[in-house]
Amino acid sequence: MIRVLICDDQSIVCEGLRAILGTAPDVEVVGVAYNGAEAVELVPTLKPDLVLMDLKMPEMNGIQATRLIRERYPQVYVLVLTTYDADDWVFDAIRSGAAGYLLKDTPRSELIQAIQGTVSGKTHVDPQVAGKLFNRVAQTTPPSSSGVLEALSDRELDVLRLLARGYNNTSIAQQLFLSEGTVRNYVSSIFDKLGVSDRTQAAILALNAGLGEP
Repeated sequence: MIRVLICDDQSIVCEGLRAILGTAPDVEVVGVAYNGAEAVELVPTLKPDLVLMDLKMPEMNGIQATRLIRERYPQVYVLVLTTYDADDWVFDAIRSGAAGYLLKDTPRSELIQAIQGTVSGKTHVDPQVAGKLFNRVAQTTPPSSSGVLEALSDRELDVLRLLARGYNNTSIAQQLFLSEGTVRNYVSSIFDKLGVSDRTQAAILALNAGLGEP
């Protein structure tokens, strides 16, 4: 069962999300927070697997809350669900450790799939947002990223290449004929060598270096 904490300052949105997620047999809404500060406070008590995070909220916005949750509880995923697709919101959320970024017009089935995929290690980004992200990546020069990748072994590069394409650990293991435990060890080593804390940051760095291209 996937435990989800909803964080949104609009009660009607929270009620709607609770109803939507209630249709998924493997998803349980364990609580609701109405601002980022409440979400940060509730995580250690409710122990969610994933926080469904709005961005523009009073007291503490979703960017700040995402950063704190990822720093304090790195095992908890944060999936952004917002109406904002402006560049600054997108990049700040990803830099803060968000595992994905969806807009509130996302269809119900896709939202549930994104939650399921996120907790299995996949990155879900709304197509409108993905365009902005890849444009930013394309405008960034890759030499420094390429230099960082030199620290990785050939097998770690293979794992990172698939990770950058959105594969989870199970899929990577199947593609490379490895055990999932071995893949987890490679992913952990990759994070250490690249100086990143999650799959999204590693994927962006890999794409910046051209590693995620087929």
